[in-house]
This record gives sequence, structure tokens and C-alpha cells, in this order.
Amino acid sequence: MQVAGYARAFGMRVVWWASEAGRARAKADGETVADSRHAFFAEADFVSVHVRLKPETRGIVTAEDLLAMKPSASFVNTARSGLVAKGALEQALAAGRPGRLALDVFDREPLTDAADPLVNHPAVIGTPHIGYVTEDELDLQFADIYDQINAYADGTPIHMINPGVWTGARC
Repeated sequence: MQVAGYARAFGMRVVWWASEAGRARAKADGETVADSRHAFFAEADFVSVHVRLKPETRGIVTAEDLLAMKPSASFVNTARSGLVAKGALEQALAAGRPGRLALDVFDREPLTDAADPLVNHPAVIGTPHIGYVTEDELDLQFADIYDQINAYADGTPIHMINPGVWTGARC
């Protein structure tokens, strides 16, 4: 809903597509829901994906969906790369539909392969999984990091993933 609010602030018409239950909730909230999945992709100027990656959502965006988009359209994925079917982005780029991709997520992160076709394609804008970070979020992250470093320096580390290996040694 937050992205929809931003889109509306820029004068964009927001149209939803989701699971059947999600579409029902959107309609109940007074939102516009596309007539069909195909219409959603074919008529959109921008598609932004905001879905959790679960077994049932893996590959939920297909090459067919992307190929239905206009050459002038943009596809944005800041959620998880696994939501898009393997090879679908490359196939869509080769066809010029959609015309632009904005990706904050990739199959391999961190993305270090300079030969990756998504990295070098002129129609792709990529960010290293930091595309939506607010100043408040950064402040919270840095405060947490600061607390963790100080706790470690005091010999009492916090938020340890594997405390069984802690020997008490410090750098």
C-alpha cells in the first residue's frame, strides 16, 4: 500500500493484481483491480512486485507476463528475484518488452559477475538490494551495529547466530 501511495502522489493510476483473496481485499478497500492477469501486464506503464517468496509464489511472474507488457513499460522488482521465472527477464529484454527493468534483487547476491546480462544491459537499472532504504532505517541499522560492536568489545556479544562457537576471544 505504501508504494501505491507514492505512485498516487505522482499522479499515477494504481491498478492491482494479486491472488483471488488479495484482489477481493483490494476491491473491498476501494482499489481498482485489473480485469485479468493478462490485462494487468498488458495495460500497465509500471509493474512493481511486492510479494513474499514462498513455494507457491516462486516464478509467479512469467516470461509470458513480461512479454505482454508494452515496450514503453517498466518492470520493478524490489522483493525477491525468485518471484520471476528463471530466464524470463532475459527473454523479455531480448524482445524489448517491457522496455525497462529496475531490479534491486538478483539470483546471485551480491552480484559480482560483471558478465551477467542483467548488469550490462542498457535497459536495466540495478541496485544492490538497497533500493528502498530510508534515513530512519539506516539510523536503526547503524545503532544496532554500534550496539553489537560495543557488546562484542565488552566480551558479551549480542544477536549471535551460533553462540556455541563463542570462545570469549576478542580481536
